[in-house]
Amino acid sequence: MYLFNYLGSLVNLNLPGHYLHWSILTISLANLTIIGLMVVIFGLAIILPFPKGKEVSESQISYEPKIDQDFKSPNSNMLTFKLRKLIRKYLSLDNLIPDHQPVYVSSWIYVFGIATLAALFIVILSGLILAIGGVNWWHESTLGHFINSIHLWGVELFMSFMVIHLWGKFWMSAWRGKRMLTWMTGVLAFLVSIIEAFTGYLSQQNFDSQWISTNGKDAINATGLGSFFNIMNFGQMITWHIVLIPLALVGLILLHILLVRIKGVVSPVVKIKRSNKQLRKKLASLESTKWKGPNRKYDIIKEGIIATIIVSLLIIGLAFILSSPDDPPVTIQSWSKIAPADFVGTTLSELNGTSETSQYGPPYNYGSNNVQKIGFSWQLIAGVHQQIDPAQTFVLYPLEKLDYDNPTLINAIKEYKSASQYQRIVWLTNYSVVLPKLTFKNNSPIVPKTNDGPVPEIINAELNYARSGAIDASLLSESPFYGSNYSKPLLFIEDGNYFSSLAKTRHLYGTQWGVMNETGSYPGQPWLWLYTLWYQIPSFSTSANVDLIAIYLTTLCTVLLLLVPFIPGIRDVPRLVPIYKLIWRKWYKKTKS
Repeated sequence: MYLFNYLGSLVNLNLPGHYLHWSILTISLANLTIIGLMVVIFGLAIILPFPKGKEVSESQISYEPKIDQDFKSPNSNMLTFKLRKLIRKYLSLDNLIPDHQPVYVSSWIYVFGIATLAALFIVILSGLILAIGGVNWWHESTLGHFINSIHLWGVELFMSFMVIHLWGKFWMSAWRGKRMLTWMTGVLAFLVSIIEAFTGYLSQQNFDSQWISTNGKDAINATGLGSFFNIMNFGQMITWHIVLIPLALVGLILLHILLVRIKGVVSPVVKIKRSNKQLRKKLASLESTKWKGPNRKYDIIKEGIIATIIVSLLIIGLAFILSSPDDPPVTIQSWSKIAPADFVGTTLSELNGTSETSQYGPPYNYGSNNVQKIGFSWQLIAGVHQQIDPAQTFVLYPLEKLDYDNPTLINAIKEYKSASQYQRIVWLTNYSVVLPKLTFKNNSPIVPKTNDGPVPEIINAELNYARSGAIDASLLSESPFYGSNYSKPLLFIEDGNYFSSLAKTRHLYGTQWGVMNETGSYPGQPWLWLYTLWYQIPSFSTSANVDLIAIYLTTLCTVLLLLVPFIPGIRDVPRLVPIYKLIWRKWYKKTKS
């Protein structure tokens, strides 16, 4: 156990991060390093010479014995027979477990597919161990924290390898030869991986996950999905993260691999003049058929084992040396102790209906301040699903549950609730006037005397119970079963200034590319750069509909990426920027000689 602590502190990344600024771009040095390394690795992969493989003739290739009795079966009209015939047509063991591959497959860029799978294996394995240990294990145990570090760096390498793999396939025009579906399943797997990584960040239950969830909710709510996909509900997010999304991801990856094995590896680009339509048509036909040229030996099992060992050692090394961040979460208790004046002011805003949550809108209430629409509002269509009246939810109801042994508080709440709306406004307004003169005596808030009725007693009680941890417990206990829905305490905390001031000092603000960032000097989620980009554009960042704009534009770009094989101009970029010549340089050299 002590070894994990020692090695995890060799490089301390918990220190404040460093950030670079260019125009609208503000990026952490850690994220820039990750992106830079990916570019360098991609460059090296296409430039460094690949080991020369042994070329084999057709007679040296072993094929699966053909079994043709099915085709003479009297059951040829059965659906089962037809399905088996279809599978055999496209999926033989020769395709699934090949011992050879085309000779032009001689570049390091090809190894990033298997490296991605190796990293995914480590991520799944470490995730299973974390799940067995329980949600709090990695916060409390040095071994658990080390496993979490393996999980973190496994994710970083998995996403990096996948992106490099995607870059390589783009510059190869890998959708050629009717391989469009192969490209699309790869892109979908990448997109699902982003969602999986995002829910993983949300499931950490530390400060970073709190901030991401409270800020990310605005975009989710703007689409109307916040009524059903609550990213402040830890129980829901952990279920998506460890069960539902992994099933979709693994399914897509398996489908992608099957398509690669069925269609084979795309052949080198052959440039033909556009005017020669007949020759272009013939080439397209050849690209879609099975490769009939020279082959080289290929031990797929050996390659998988070597990739897994190397990637595992790299991930474990990073986990030992760099560890992983775990800034403690903000609680109502810690907030009320560290910034009591901010807590008092926030409690007043909940009572008088001026807080952000009070005026938010769907899915919490019928306010309008945070309702976004472009043409129409998805939020309003989805409606209110988690009714929250901040005065009642955050203050009065918790105090009523706790005031059974406090006669003074009981009377104060009764007086407040029985008063007219006008009277409450008078009390709250008068209290807000004297609030700037707030002082503390023996940790109790003191304001100058004024006509504020029972308001001081209610706010004092809220502060005292918050400091004891009772308000945290009360708001969580309102959730059924295990109390895993942190929406109410997080919304309350977010209404104050303390929470956002911490995030600002850690460069987690949206204007600081915050969703990408992690606390300290750790890399965060650089693969979210496209979504975060829209918040940096001045004309967008000042819009009341900025979240909806970011969602729409990111969705548009995603669709364009998915449909690259079908979009003239974009699909021709790899031919115009001939990086493919570096990838297949050995083949081009050989065919010219």
